Amino acid sequence: MAELGSVFFYERTSIEQVEEGNELAPKFDRDGLIVCVTTDAANGEVLMLGYMNQDALEKTIETGEAHYWSRSRQALWHKGATSGLVQVVEELRIDDDQDAVWLRVRVAGSGASCHVGYRSCFYRRVPVGNERGQGDTLIFTESDKTFDPKQVYGDAPNPTQL
Repeated sequence: MAELGSVFFYERTSIEQVEEGNELAPKFDRDGLIVCVTTDAANGEVLMLGYMNQDALEKTIETGEAHYWSRSRQALWHKGATSGLVQVVEELRIDDDQDAVWLRVRVAGSGASCHVGYRSCFYRRVPVGNERGQGDTLIFTESDKTFDPKQVYGDAPNPTQL
């Protein structure tokens, strides 16, 4: 068992322990990350997909506020620390083989979770089947931004990498 702060992660010892036991034994990938899907606790809307390292998962469990590992900045990221749009965790679940996390959250302020200013990071959809056209252009599912990223983040570097 590894202790990180006041959170304990068990060593993975058997499939039965991981899949059927009551011990938290997360499996981080070769980069030390675990994927995290975050949804709105009230309506189930998918807000974002992020990653956590051990420290982020520990801090999320300890504080009840979402923390992630920013792959673009290579830094721990307390969601909402800059914008004020803190994600308060209502429920944290882990999947069957403990290599993915699902957070159900309430978002402070305007309820937005996307650094681009939209409520959800999934603000466009891809046409499929008969709906597809030439060029396969994306269709916006949110027409208005919840906040202006320039006002919130100023001159901070955009985390999107080309």
